[in-house]
Amino acid sequence: MAPQKIETVLSDLFEQWCGQAPTLILPLAPSGSERIYYRLQNSEWASIGTYSPNESESRAFLAYTRHFHSKGLPVPEVYAQDETGKIYLQEDLGSTTLYSFILQTGDYFPDYLVQLYKRVAEQLARLQIIGGEGLDYSNSYPKPSFDKESMFWDLNYFKYHFLMLAKVRFDEQALENDFHALTDYLLTADTQYFLFRDFQSRNIMIRSGEPYFIDYQGGRQGALQYDLASLLYQAKANIPPDIRDEVIEHYLDVAEKLTEIDRKSFMEYFHGYVLIRNIQVLGAYGFRGLFERKEHFIKSIPFALRNLKVQLENWQLPIELPHLREALQRIIDSKRFEPFNKIKSSSSLLTVNVNSFSYHQGGVPEDNSGNGGGFVFDCRFVHNPGRYEPYKKLTGRDEAVINFLKQHSIMDDYLQNVFRIVDAAVEDYIDRSFTSLTVNFGCTGGQHRSVYGADELSKHIKEKYGVRVNLHHVEQERKNWEN
Repeated sequence: MAPQKIETVLSDLFEQWCGQAPTLILPLAPSGSERIYYRLQNSEWASIGTYSPNESESRAFLAYTRHFHSKGLPVPEVYAQDETGKIYLQEDLGSTTLYSFILQTGDYFPDYLVQLYKRVAEQLARLQIIGGEGLDYSNSYPKPSFDKESMFWDLNYFKYHFLMLAKVRFDEQALENDFHALTDYLLTADTQYFLFRDFQSRNIMIRSGEPYFIDYQGGRQGALQYDLASLLYQAKANIPPDIRDEVIEHYLDVAEKLTEIDRKSFMEYFHGYVLIRNIQVLGAYGFRGLFERKEHFIKSIPFALRNLKVQLENWQLPIELPHLREALQRIIDSKRFEPFNKIKSSSSLLTVNVNSFSYHQGGVPEDNSGNGGGFVFDCRFVHNPGRYEPYKKLTGRDEAVINFLKQHSIMDDYLQNVFRIVDAAVEDYIDRSFTSLTVNFGCTGGQHRSVYGADELSKHIKEKYGVRVNLHHVEQERKNWEN
């Protein structure tokens, strides 16, 4: 559906809900799915608008939300929906996620974050146990339970989208036997509860110090352990082992007041669900990173492997999975996914000059390095936010423009290809002790697309290589950023 049509429907729903039209409809940063999100607001009211092209997925989310909300669980309220159920308004829970707290603290894990994780664990237990009571799983998508077939989807996703793409050797029949052994074991756990399915920090909003949950449309019936494993073994969360154990104990203290739990048995199964969750994550990173070449997912692979390395070194499952363990160990031993050695690049003489420019005004900037020029990437074919009135005076550094480019254009896919090309040159120039590389991004006015592209490449090079970057926005600096 065209963005203008989605925004029109959302505007009508907003006015039906609160009696006033929105004065702002702002596209939000995309998630890892096809869903498109907007923030709609005026001086008195605010809500989040959602367009989900998958009707079955929308139906599951709306049914779950109304059920959970009726039980006082921490989920957004649904305000209105169109006749198809693909477009709906929900409560605005703000823009602070648990993940944003993790980013702020880095490797340090302060006490307030420990307490926040404990509160999240409490509410997770309530959602799984209280929320699962009387829940109609007939609306579940794609299946009503996390059964053997569902588990095999994840395991085969890992096999075909990670092991094969990473060229890791394995015996397919022996690996298949281990998959059967793992799933058969996991399904002997108690599986009568609500399983969120993707319970990780980006799907946990924090408002006034309290957690709220979003994006559980893939939920189904399953074991308690899976979501707790998803939370505590998220690849980039980097939770220290002692704090992880503390949160588990707190979770069990809450959960056993709501249902009968054998702690020893719970922990045995927990390690199995940690394994299958970590494998599922690697499959997703393989597809999004190794196949689709999305940089964010490639950079996440070493964190996921770190979790697996620790689990392999401290094996606590009551079953042996020799061929699966061997394949996982081969990935770790290969060191293929280790980050680039910044110690090597930090001593490099290389400077990367990155420019944005306007084809209509000054054209490609002159290269004063003496090399006669460098890369020039033309962004004019990318959907232009400058064609629309709300964005005309903004630039590629404004949130609204960034979200437009992420949500309504192929800009990020284009940049992934740019990164691959430039990375090869940067690594070669570091090895050969070259001193200068120039990269230019051009668009019609040098205001939106080229500015965003230049900023993103500069950030990418600094984070990955740590070499010096000189960034210039030729047209915007000439205009003193006044448009």
